[in-house]
Amino acid sequence: MSKTKQKLTNQALSPGHRACAGCGQAIAARLALEAAGPDTIVSNATGCLEVTTTPYPETAWGMPWIHSLFENASAVASGISAGLKQKRMDKKIKIIAQGGDGASYDIGFGLISGMWERGEDILYICYDNEAYMNTGVQASGATPYGAHTTTSPAGEQSFGSSFRKKNMPAIAMAHRVAYVATATVGYPMDIKNKIKKALSFTGPKYVQILVPCVPGWGIDPKDTVKIGKLAHQTGLWPVFEAENGKITKVMPCPQKRPLVEEYLKLQKRFKHLFKNENGQTEIKKIQGIADENVKNIKL
Repeated sequence: MSKTKQKLTNQALSPGHRACAGCGQAIAARLALEAAGPDTIVSNATGCLEVTTTPYPETAWGMPWIHSLFENASAVASGISAGLKQKRMDKKIKIIAQGGDGASYDIGFGLISGMWERGEDILYICYDNEAYMNTGVQASGATPYGAHTTTSPAGEQSFGSSFRKKNMPAIAMAHRVAYVATATVGYPMDIKNKIKKALSFTGPKYVQILVPCVPGWGIDPKDTVKIGKLAHQTGLWPVFEAENGKITKVMPCPQKRPLVEEYLKLQKRFKHLFKNENGQTEIKKIQGIADENVKNIKL
């Protein structure tokens, strides 16, 4: 094997996979697994990250990586943990279960809750692109208010999703997970620092990363990082850390926050809100959600 090829295979997530240019999930996964470092085993749920990085017989992963089903990445991780304990290797190897918002918020939620209840020493990472992107942009429990998806109400009178985004970090905190953090692909070093910090805790850990989806959100590939930053700066995506159920640190929003309109205008999934006055009413509601986040989480 040439030195170039050998160097590539030693990376956590090698280039050459099939993710879209500008894919927020691929960027975040590479950062997260680089931060985790060697001696890490990954259990990955079905989804874009699995499909784009492991088309048989290829893999872009430079570490032990297991895919099973959509719902059970956490259960597979629990099995890995039990096996390592049996071999008395559980103190040497880190275990990460990861999936998109569909696998985390909806299909695999019960198994994740069970893993947290058992207090297992596993880090769960949710790459949140706010819909089932791999199967056609259907709404998930993570889809934000007002966003268009292929399962949102249709027709000219529709203003997209009428449901608020489920607060998964709060659910993790209610389980008294040892460490809970949110991040966004807009701040790469923040992702790395939080993954490293999470792995310094014993017990269950949860990190949720906002990862803009180029085709699903209808964005320009060059704007992925910009949009990731705007999500935080507007207050729509609170960035914080919590330990044992209590918030310990937040990333403050700018003193003069950008209006949510700046964030929404960059995404085709919100273009229907800019067609008439009724849409402006919905934008005001979304601004209200951002303002509520800033107040409640003291951003």
